[in-house]
Amino acid sequence: MHRKFKTILLPLTLIASMTPFIAPAAGPPEGVSRQMVRAVTLPDIPGHKLTAVTVKLDPSVTIPSHKHEGFVFVYVLEGTVRSRLDDNEATEFNAGDSWVEPPGAIHTLTQNPSKTETARILAIFVAKSDAKLTTSGEIAN
Repeated sequence: MHRKFKTILLPLTLIASMTPFIAPAAGPPEGVSRQMVRAVTLPDIPGHKLTAVTVKLDPSVTIPSHKHEGFVFVYVLEGTVRSRLDDNEATEFNAGDSWVEPPGAIHTLTQNPSKTETARILAIFVAKSDAKLTTSGEIAN
């Protein structure tokens, strides 16, 4: 083997051997899928946009605590979703129900309580154009 190839292969081999230790890219938890519906700038609110996303929750899925940097209007399209903001009581929302989350509220519970049925929601965000719409993971109060 040529010396030049050894010089290239050794670093690549080291990187490949370290791959299991590299954290995966942040994304939705297992059993959750998101699909962009529409994102538009809001001309009457400079620097802001409206983003609509559908979220599918497989049976028995619980989403980790998270928060949003903008207002969120949530509409249940199908199934049942159990939700809790901050330290409030958990509430079950069925298809046709909705709720609003203020910016920065900690969404401490999002769950599909059904063991057999999928749940789907439409989430509509109104936030600054550069806002991080969802911050997932453990969130300290």
